[in-house]
Parts: sequence; C-alpha cells; structure tokens
Amino acid sequence: MYNYVFPAVFTQEENGISICFPDFEACFTQGDDVKDGVKMANDVLCLTLYDMEQNGEEIPEPTDPRNIKTDDNAFVVMIACDTLEYRKFYENKAIKKTLTIPEWLNEMALKENINFSQVLQNALMEQLHVSK
Repeated sequence: MYNYVFPAVFTQEENGISICFPDFEACFTQGDDVKDGVKMANDVLCLTLYDMEQNGEEIPEPTDPRNIKTDDNAFVVMIACDTLEYRKFYENKAIKKTLTIPEWLNEMALKENINFSQVLQNALMEQLHVSK
C-alpha cells in the first residue's frame, strides 16, 4: 500500500504552527501557517512512512480523528501522502540491470531499434500496476 491518510495535530504557537502525528512516536514538524503546515506535514509523513516501508516495519492503522483530544489552540488535520510518488521523486536515479534473453529475440529487437530499457520499465510498471 502506498496511499495513506493520518491525522495530525496542529497547535498554534507564537511563531507558527507545531505539528505532530499521534500514531508515530517521532513524526513532527512545524509550519509558518496552516498552508505551510500541511505541506510540511505531508513531507514528514511521507518520509516516516517511506522509512517504515524500507525497513519492513508495520504501518499502524490511523487513529480516528474524533478520538483525538486537543487543547483550545490545537486542531486535527487529516494528511494524505503517497509514498510511491515520493519514491518516484527521490529515487529517480537510473541503475544498471543485466538481463538474459534468447539470441534470436535480441536480434529481432535490435533490427527494430527497440529500446530495451524502456521496454523493461514499461513491462515492470504494468506488472506492478503503477504509472509514471
């Protein structure tokens, strides 16, 4: 799963907004205002979830926002993130892969000027049900 939505608690401070995610121990950030806070919250949530996916950690179920108690100067905002889009943006470096195909298939593809890398990328995206 790459699409997530988690509640974040936005607390109005003297110089901006502090943001924490009740479902994660070390997932917090800050913003100048609500708009900036949403952007910053999305970034830190994506980074946290991406790290958890990479480390094979279990992603918790999001807390129901109605069950989150806040002070008078705080409110809950649902933050959505897509770790697949995050991966595409930050892990876009090309890597070299070696593959093996029958010689006859290689000869046919070369005659047709087939781009092997593009064909493999397209096939992998189709197989994994992801888009560019």
